[in-house]
Amino acid sequence: MMDIAVLADIHGNHTALNRCLAYAKSKDISTFFFLGDYIGELAYPEKTMELLYELQADSSCFFIRGNKEDYWLDHRAGKQDNWKDYNSASGSLLCAYRALSRKDLNFFEGLSAAMEVRPEGMPPITLCHGTPDNINGKLLPGNANTIKSMEASPTAYILSAHSHIQQKIIHQGKHAWNPGSVGIPHRSHGKTQFLILHGKKDSWTPEFINLNYDIAVPVRELHESGLYEHAPYWAFISELILHGASITHGSLLSKAMALCQAKTGCCNWPDIPDTCWEEAVRTFTGVASGLLASSPVL
Repeated sequence: MMDIAVLADIHGNHTALNRCLAYAKSKDISTFFFLGDYIGELAYPEKTMELLYELQADSSCFFIRGNKEDYWLDHRAGKQDNWKDYNSASGSLLCAYRALSRKDLNFFEGLSAAMEVRPEGMPPITLCHGTPDNINGKLLPGNANTIKSMEASPTAYILSAHSHIQQKIIHQGKHAWNPGSVGIPHRSHGKTQFLILHGKKDSWTPEFINLNYDIAVPVRELHESGLYEHAPYWAFISELILHGASITHGSLLSKAMALCQAKTGCCNWPDIPDTCWEEAVRTFTGVASGLLASSPVL
């Protein structure tokens, strides 16, 4: 029998990551699959990277790249040079990038966008962040593109991330599993998430893990690190999600950009007026002006 821990979408939540790793190790798990997006929304990215390097030194780890890693590498190459500080659309990106070392960026550069792993004596597994052929794609239930991706997969087992939602899809004997998100999970009621693969005989079985952890730590760090100044509305939504709110960064951004387009006739990311961000937040949460004066109360 073989057990493997599958973790994804950490987004800099080192507190949640530490909780998941401790749980996995308590189950004598020593093999780990990571599906990308290691840092991003939350404070002190270096703490997350330190945990990953420490684990890599004493365990069997398989890492792939997520879309966030592409952002950091593109920014280093000058392909994304329009990021602005003190800006809700790009401020958190800039803060995260500035915290990365050369070692971190070189580590990301060495990662592939997808990987096929062949554990000894067990069926092979495809690891990807979005879909096997699109790092920004999503494997979703009842979706025609998902079915095409699964049918095209050379393996019967696919592990994907990106949606931040735990799910399993079965199609013609093939299985696609999403471990959810360690750091910014959706529909988790504030719990951190990952997946344990149980390998027995000729098959894999998923166990979806949801754990309580000290949410107060990443919330406090959002404030003390200055992220509320560097990316105010983005940080606010991060805090809401940590508490379990049913909202996503993507939905908020889309709404803010739509409002910007309607008000000004055009909208070029990241130049979105704060009035549009505030109206978008109010649409989703009912919170009115002055929302950044204190922590959300849910």
